Amino acid sequence: MGRLLALILAAATVVLIVMGTVWPIPSAAAYAGITGPNTSYSTSTPEGAVDDLAHTIGQQNWGRAYSLLNNKSEFTQQQFINDIRGSYPGLRTYATLDTYEAQPLRATDNQAEVRLRLRWSTVVGTFLDTRDVQVVRNGDGWSPVWPLVKEQRVPPQVIPVNYLRWDVIYRGPGDDWGAQDVEAPHIRIVDMRPVQRAAGVAVLGEVLNEDVVPAFVSVKASLLRKDGSTIATEEAFDQISHLLLPKQVTPFLIMFPNAELSDVDSIHMDPTSNLIAASADPVVEIQNQKLSPAPYSVFSGDLSNQSGQIVNIAHVLATFYDQSGQLVWVGDQYIDRALQPQIPVPFSIPVPEDLARKVSSERAVVATYSNAAFQ
Repeated sequence: MGRLLALILAAATVVLIVMGTVWPIPSAAAYAGITGPNTSYSTSTPEGAVDDLAHTIGQQNWGRAYSLLNNKSEFTQQQFINDIRGSYPGLRTYATLDTYEAQPLRATDNQAEVRLRLRWSTVVGTFLDTRDVQVVRNGDGWSPVWPLVKEQRVPPQVIPVNYLRWDVIYRGPGDDWGAQDVEAPHIRIVDMRPVQRAAGVAVLGEVLNEDVVPAFVSVKASLLRKDGSTIATEEAFDQISHLLLPKQVTPFLIMFPNAELSDVDSIHMDPTSNLIAASADPVVEIQNQKLSPAPYSVFSGDLSNQSGQIVNIAHVLATFYDQSGQLVWVGDQYIDRALQPQIPVPFSIPVPEDLARKVSSERAVVATYSNAAFQ
């Protein structure tokens, strides 16, 4: 039963990430200002022209959005779509436009510049796409000049791979093995501490796979009062790397909204593991790691896909420590575009100002999801 649950959770996580935002409900579209297929804005001003474009992008009416562009002769409609949605399936591909903002920057009689902020919604949060759009006068109206960013392409080549892989053979219905089956991997919480934040109590920690086989891991925590009663129970859903290869460590962060650390007497931790087939490929290398100082502390770097397959979704998890090696904070970021082989993609994880002043070192891991692994 536990093995089945692990497989269901693994599949559900990927399915939700990849498909959860394909069909936006009408109320969500209404909140985003995307009210109907024929709604448009006046293009008599530069800001109105950009509003019209953003509104049409939110409707995913790509033909009309492309027709509004002044520079559409410079690229195809598909290139325009790829710039916004990604050339390969990723978070962008299945995101829906949550809100947008058009901010005028400068203008003359025939030319203007408007900063367009597109906030996209996915099942794992939101991401912001900011474009400075030139707008030119076109007769009695204005039309946008889209700042297309073309993705790099990997040249045709052969990439040799040499990686570890674990397959699992379970007891079948006709096998005479009694009740014996493959044992669940041994995992251990190697560090844990609670932190009070404005949003509530955050429980930080790290989990080690002590075994020689891969494990699908999850961590649940319960906040307890002095009398032993439970305040709340939460689980690390996406702020953890669920797949751990042998001897790997993942950080985790569990949030308890509106909870007060002063009410907590103890914390009960419940780590679980299930055996799962896995491989050490794809390998994503973290390059150019840098932690900028407080007050605006950001942990940044580049992800480089060292394999020969597309990584559709990459999730960076960073653990921050003080001078004594104790946990200070756990941060994460989902990369909104797919990782092509050998093409670096930047990431940036903000660190709360009050905690950043305590940080002395950091460690990062990358969880990956590829369509090819589930075909």
